[in-house]
Amino acid sequence: MDAEMYTNMSVLSPLTPVVDRGIQLHKMIRLITHALGGEAYLNFEGNEFGHPEWLDFPRVGNGESYHYARRQFNLIHDDLLRYKFLYQFDKAMNTTEAKFTWLNAEPAYVSLKNESDKVVAFERNNKLFIFNFHPSNSYTDYRIGVEVPGKYKIILNSDREEYGGHNRIDESKSEFFTTDLPWNNRKNFVQVYLPTRTALVLALDTEIDAAEKAHHEYK
Repeated sequence: MDAEMYTNMSVLSPLTPVVDRGIQLHKMIRLITHALGGEAYLNFEGNEFGHPEWLDFPRVGNGESYHYARRQFNLIHDDLLRYKFLYQFDKAMNTTEAKFTWLNAEPAYVSLKNESDKVVAFERNNKLFIFNFHPSNSYTDYRIGVEVPGKYKIILNSDREEYGGHNRIDESKSEFFTTDLPWNNRKNFVQVYLPTRTALVLALDTEIDAAEKAHHEYK
């Protein structure tokens, strides 16, 4: 995004291809690192909203300057700037993990790495993660292998409007039923609409119901 982080992050200006690409990939890269990286997640301060400047502490080489020894947290509170979208996704990503859990679990099983389609899919703790990194291709009824049969629903969608996405998926109508046929070394498959540069996390509806019940009991 480079210089456009200073000139084209206002919601009052047209969304440029460079900024759009940066926002969508920023979310996807964070989520795939979060879900595949290990058992915990450490965020560098400011990365959750794509801080436009580097961090440089006072030293001899910069004349003991404090100019870049700061984080501009005010950016995420400005409703006219697109930084808020990146922050909201980061918040949703961590909240979803806290509710459904995948970090404190066995490593993921990667069932698909399709270079030409630019699609990656894996399962971790019965959650299904799907990434379409393709810059222009969206896919209808894309077949994804999954081990546990049942009905799956979306619990995280990077394409939501509140995350700076394009709202191309109607989640109220998005239920994915497994087909009892082996696919990509998994016992079943689901078919999913995958817009370009979008990441989805799916969970079994039984797990979603259990998580909602636990949440209400906790409150």
